[in-house]
Amino acid sequence: MRIAPLLAIGLAALGGFTGYSALRATPDAPAEVAGPQTMVEVILPATLSAKARLGQTAYEAKCAACHGPNGAGNLNAAPPLIHKIYEPGHHGDESFHRAAADGVQAHHWRFGNMPPVAGITRAEVASIIAFIREVQRANAIF
Repeated sequence: MRIAPLLAIGLAALGGFTGYSALRATPDAPAEVAGPQTMVEVILPATLSAKARLGQTAYEAKCAACHGPNGAGNLNAAPPLIHKIYEPGHHGDESFHRAAADGVQAHHWRFGNMPPVAGITRAEVASIIAFIREVQRANAIF
């Protein structure tokens, strides 16, 4: 009967919305906010490497205004970097370097294009990547 497949699809869709966890934000339907404007809840590692600590400082200065504190996203500006979309196998480190240097056309989220980050160096981006990757691992994003 045709109702069974429709019911299964409907229940699966409903489960996708009612079972939302903070780390399951999607481009079309962000998770419940973790703060006033953030999109995901972020767990910080107990310790950060020296390079990641430098990256955290650089991130706060160059990225947090748009991508939120600790990569949690900003509902009004930019997506969370602590998200499976930005795992190393999907967005490698070079994609972060290119985005910072050249900007990037919107392709996963509906925030619009990201402009280049003025005055950021490749070394700063490398340290920011170290910070983001360590925080991703703390949040089971490999």
